[in-house]
Amino acid sequence: MKKRQPLRVFAPATVANVAVGYDILGFPINDIGDEVKIKAGVEKGLVIKTIYKNKGLSKDIYKNTAGLAAQKVLESLGLQDEPIQLELYKHMDIGTGLGSSASSAVAGAFGVNEYLGRPYSKQELLKFATIGEQVADGSFHADNVAPSLLGSFILIRDNDSLDYVKLPVPPGLKAVIVHPKIKILTKDSREILKSTISLDQHIKQSGNLAAFVSSLYRTDLEMMSRSLSDCIIEPQRAHLIPHFQLIKESALSLGAIGCSISGAGPSIFCLCINSIIAENIHEKWASIYNSKKIDCDLYISDINTQGARPS
Repeated sequence: MKKRQPLRVFAPATVANVAVGYDILGFPINDIGDEVKIKAGVEKGLVIKTIYKNKGLSKDIYKNTAGLAAQKVLESLGLQDEPIQLELYKHMDIGTGLGSSASSAVAGAFGVNEYLGRPYSKQELLKFATIGEQVADGSFHADNVAPSLLGSFILIRDNDSLDYVKLPVPPGLKAVIVHPKIKILTKDSREILKSTISLDQHIKQSGNLAAFVSSLYRTDLEMMSRSLSDCIIEPQRAHLIPHFQLIKESALSLGAIGCSISGAGPSIFCLCINSIIAENIHEKWASIYNSKKIDCDLYISDINTQGARPS
């Protein structure tokens, strides 16, 4: 049998929903995310040896998003007995609103695929990573998984079939993200949402989503600014995030294209036309949360167009 070489891969954090596309739209960011190291094991099958920086996560491969995603790849190839050891490096806490569980799932699927010599394309790995991420909140949706794996803005036409479109990224577009250090689990954040919406809300949000997608193709940042508005989910979740309205209003006053909740929260994102505006917002957000005595992490990033990669 050919000796396989150990390797390490990185899957980026993501901003899901992007205000107008609940469960169907997302983009990845640079520098933060999760890593997985894959190497030959000493016993039959896949084993999670170590989880760094988040000891509370299960090492049971069927209860861990990275483990299950990797296992599904192996099972599909008839290699479930291959001795493989997985180490998970959690660089994000769970409940941040930055796709922590999805990042792990992508790293697991992508990592074991790289280790096996790339039997699958990235596109073919999407179903395995999405199954893995389902462990976290019980829902089968790819708005975090797909952008983390594939890069760029991703629109999911249909989650059940994982029919998606990779959207263009306007040049120079920047994202600013703030993570106030409280925890909101996706499953809890979902429970507060109403199961029905009005026809007026549907019409307005559909128009915003369509116009946002159009703005990406046309590099029409004025249209993007008019369309990046959530009339359905944000009003129901904003109260969960400390000083959300103050943060949002400050970003818009400093020239952000738009601002909303990242995923289930508590992270908040905004999009900016250049790094100068992004840096001003970064400084303002830091000042606001510092004045309120709330610890936070802040990031400025390009839209990541690569997705998962060897690290």
